[in-house]
Amino acid sequence: MIELTGETLTLLEMKQLLSPGEKVYLNKEALEKVQKSRQAVEKIVRENRTIYGINTGFGKFSDVHIDEKDTRVLQLHLIRSHACGVGEPFPEKVSRAMLILRLNALLKGFSGIREEVLERFVYMINHEIHPVVPQQGSLGASGDLAPLAHLALVLLGEGFVWQNGEVVSSEGIWEKHKLAPIVLEAKEGLALINGTQAMTAQGVVNYLEAEKLAYDSEWIAAMTMEALYGITDAFHPAIHEARGYPEQIEVAGRMLEWLEGSRLTTVQGEKRVQDAYSIRCIPQVHGASWQVLGYVKEKLEIEMNAATDNPLIFDEGETVVSGGNFHGQPIAFAMDFLKVGVAELANISERRVERLVNPQLNEGLPPFLSAEPGLQSGAMILQYAAASLVSENKTLAHPASVDSIRSSGNQEDHVSMGTIGARHAYSIIENARKVLAIEALCAMTSCLIRGSEKMGEKTFGKLQKLNEVTEPIGEDRVYSIDVERVAAWLKG
Repeated sequence: MIELTGETLTLLEMKQLLSPGEKVYLNKEALEKVQKSRQAVEKIVRENRTIYGINTGFGKFSDVHIDEKDTRVLQLHLIRSHACGVGEPFPEKVSRAMLILRLNALLKGFSGIREEVLERFVYMINHEIHPVVPQQGSLGASGDLAPLAHLALVLLGEGFVWQNGEVVSSEGIWEKHKLAPIVLEAKEGLALINGTQAMTAQGVVNYLEAEKLAYDSEWIAAMTMEALYGITDAFHPAIHEARGYPEQIEVAGRMLEWLEGSRLTTVQGEKRVQDAYSIRCIPQVHGASWQVLGYVKEKLEIEMNAATDNPLIFDEGETVVSGGNFHGQPIAFAMDFLKVGVAELANISERRVERLVNPQLNEGLPPFLSAEPGLQSGAMILQYAAASLVSENKTLAHPASVDSIRSSGNQEDHVSMGTIGARHAYSIIENARKVLAIEALCAMTSCLIRGSEKMGEKTFGKLQKLNEVTEPIGEDRVYSIDVERVAAWLKG
């Protein structure tokens, strides 16, 4: 069970919380801040002070005053009108992350929401009641309004949730759990939807999957090196220390660990003086992608603990300030950067696949790893598929954050498109995983041809596990099944 404070949530804790059965509880000191913030909102309502989002309209309607008797209706209309997301829903894991992150942000005590609402979030997380949230419809500023409105709908007994892999009505869920839907009070609707939790939730899932993919890319590349009699001198520590990038140094060190004891690798001059860049520059290229991951991790962990509501309430309500913490530009940049870093892991992997299957480059392996060259095509079209995926990634890697569009009568005249960037980053990760699955299948086949008994102990261990998932390339078969199976195994 993990304590939420609004200040200390980490990606490691998010990884735990996204696993089945993990629960949360709320920090007592944080709840005291929440209570004081709520008292401040209630005082503002009693005194009839005009404060954006409490007793005014929203966006371009911010100058329209709302009577105290209509504040509940205002919040209900806000959630319903903003729940206009479209398209396929976010994966359930992303929906769960969204719940956790929105709860953590509200715990900071700047949003004026009641403890009762936060306890309902806790109940949903701990009972795995995850809202169905359409992926499309957010501009990534003014918060992830449409996605978070769908999240909030569930509290009201509207909308839909995931239960045991199926979509059911939230009204039925609350009846089943013998709980009444929440009735939102002043400011609470806005507090629920003003934030970056859709893009950040997708970003968290992206990071966790990309980090695993980056580690997997190293042992897969190590198997390819063995298959091609790769030269390990390129990983000599002195080379990488001379340049100085810690991530590059670390990748080179891990590559040597993977290849320790291998009788398939060579030294410079034994078979050739140097390898092609896709082999020789693994530490430099993969290391640069690790630099990207480091940047993304830093930004996500800040945003996961950030107050992204508007307005924010300070000094027990004496200071209520409208600002722009809902603007997703920091995460938009991070997601666009992540797209490039992961796309490059796929790019260099596809080049290694080409070297494994091309008879002019593969050091005497069968052409296209075919059991009967000519009669059987072997891995020929597997390389096509990898090339197609990396080409698609190049399109998806176009930065979403360089775009903007005016909205809300030009009141909201610059937006981040961060949620689009986060969604595209996930597509790139999925594509990259399939490219690496293709490399793994080709590398395994090649190492078995070379003699798996000559492999290093660690790479041989991976080959054995991989061989439990799929068979090496042999008699021609429908290889899409193998690629999907290996990709699912890599995803874990």
